[in-house]
Amino acid sequence: MDAAPENNPLYHAQKLKAQMVKLVRHLRADVGKVTEPKAQALFEASAEVLTGVVKALDDYRSKCDAAGRTASVTPRRMQRVTQAKR
Repeated sequence: MDAAPENNPLYHAQKLKAQMVKLVRHLRADVGKVTEPKAQALFEASAEVLTGVVKALDDYRSKCDAAGRTASVTPRRMQRVTQAKR
């Protein structure tokens, strides 16, 4: 990561992801600890929602990584490729 952590969205996304994964584990563990069905459903639903957010953060990182690889292609190379297609 080139940018300082406070300016790097990937750094923050990774930290948020780690916290959410930990919370998902906690929620799922608590489903087995409580006996009230409404609480169990709430904890499980919360874990599912956060799992979706974790996936979104993974997708964001993948897109940023792919954009970084595309950006590494030199403009001269891109110009030749573009002109070749015409």
